[in-house]
Amino acid sequence: MKNRIIPIFSWVVVAWTCKVFLSSLPYKFSGHPDTQHIFGTIGVWMQETINPGLGQWFVGHGAVAVGIFELTASLLLLSPIAFWAVKKLNLVKNVPSRALIHTLGGLLSAGVMAGAMFFHLVTPLGIEVLHNGVSDGGSLFYAAVSIFIVGLISAALNGAIVRSQYN
Repeated sequence: MKNRIIPIFSWVVVAWTCKVFLSSLPYKFSGHPDTQHIFGTIGVWMQETINPGLGQWFVGHGAVAVGIFELTASLLLLSPIAFWAVKKLNLVKNVPSRALIHTLGGLLSAGVMAGAMFFHLVTPLGIEVLHNGVSDGGSLFYAAVSIFIVGLISAALNGAIVRSQYN
């Protein structure tokens, strides 16, 4: 049973991460007003504090760029399913281990969410996003924190499995 706890935990982390990342993609890729507000707020802050050109780029392209990273992380985290299928069909013999992929996916997800947490905490965006008089109650920030934490835990646990396979 002990050998199954980490994979089960890892798949629960994958499900939560992919739910959050994939459900946000239509907003990021369509120019939704809420997304424009979020990335516009951050972009203006970047223009004023870091670099005007970078801030302008972020206003125009930040949502899609972040969406691409979230889509990439989701596909990476879900890829063991495809690898399992092609291996079962005898199309390939060697595939990367689930533990290795979930280690990398956990690190990528945590990295993306570290950026989200930074921008929530440092810019005028804040923990609780307020747009058109409506608050998100901090849900975006808390989702980012949760994925950051469980992504790192999953990466550490799966990384230990990977290291033990090579020792």
